Amino acid sequence: MLDLAGQLHQWAEEGREFAVATVVAVGGSAPRGPGAALAVDSAGTVIGSVSGGCVEGAVYDLCREALRTGESVLERFGYSDEDAFAVGLTCGGTIEVLVTPVTGRAGTLPAAALSAAVRREPVALVRVARGPDGLRGRALLVRPDGTGEGGLGGHPDLDRVAAAEARALLEAGRTGTVELSAEGSHCTGGLTLLVESNVPPPRMIVFGAIDFAAALARAGKFLGYHVTVCDARPVFATRARFPEADEVVVDWPHRYLRRTGTDARTVLCVLTHDAKFDVPLLTAALRMPAAFIGALGSRRTHEDRDRRLRAEGVSAAELARLRSPIGLDLGARTPEETALSIAAEIVAVRRGGTGAPLTGSTTPIHHDDEEHGRRAAA
Repeated sequence: MLDLAGQLHQWAEEGREFAVATVVAVGGSAPRGPGAALAVDSAGTVIGSVSGGCVEGAVYDLCREALRTGESVLERFGYSDEDAFAVGLTCGGTIEVLVTPVTGRAGTLPAAALSAAVRREPVALVRVARGPDGLRGRALLVRPDGTGEGGLGGHPDLDRVAAAEARALLEAGRTGTVELSAEGSHCTGGLTLLVESNVPPPRMIVFGAIDFAAALARAGKFLGYHVTVCDARPVFATRARFPEADEVVVDWPHRYLRRTGTDARTVLCVLTHDAKFDVPLLTAALRMPAAFIGALGSRRTHEDRDRRLRAEGVSAAELARLRSPIGLDLGARTPEETALSIAAEIVAVRRGGTGAPLTGSTTPIHHDDEEHGRRAAA
């Protein structure tokens, strides 16, 4: 549901009734993971996707039925070898989808979660996906401090334990499922809770106000990052040159990095390829939490930079975090092609991809398949 927070919040503000189908679990190869959502309002307007097209028609019908009955339903879709035209996933995977109507009083809590999400406030929405009919679809909203609204309608300990589990997923910025008994103990076979986490978008900080940075800022926004461009030269670091960036900062790169801080989701792209900027910046960056640290430059530039960093006391383990020369080998020439190369490497590192062509490859197309399969089987 929070996957479509902006559009659904507008629907709620307009007083529309709607139903939301949310992917709860994935097995095998499937296009989208837990948290992916499709919504249908009472007029039949549809937004979002749960499968990239494979089962959208059937899910649309389920949403319409949920609006009619007011009841939540959990449905499983999979591939059918016997009937190629059967509703299923032609990619060979399976998905479980929770369909929940958001109407009347039942829509109050989801609406509150959507409102928090559009304000970019951290919040987790917990819903009963699998369990007794009377509990399915019941919801609990959890904030980072442990406070919340609503309830799952079971044993008093259920809300307390569910809130603790939701906080843990929220702190990690993850959406997933939790198995609990109706009494709140960590036992399987009772309830399956879907926990959707909404956290502020991860940051991409691009150092170096050059034309490659402008193209990378556009790519970063497309991938969902909050993009900052930083350069010490005010004549180059201007809003007019980087209209797609969320922030344009004039400061020495290493000084800005130290004062802004990073976390485990932050992407750092160093495009200055100038030792007086690169060395102090990377000396700091390689000792801070980050999901990706890359630096632009030729192999000769990289070798010189590597020597300078070692001379500054950067360890071999710290240097191993540096992706340099940055980007995948696409034969890129233009700023846009180079930005695509860098963005592709960021996605590969984040998702565990190899960057190799899929043609002729035997590796999984969706690298979370095993994890999703275990989660679905739990």
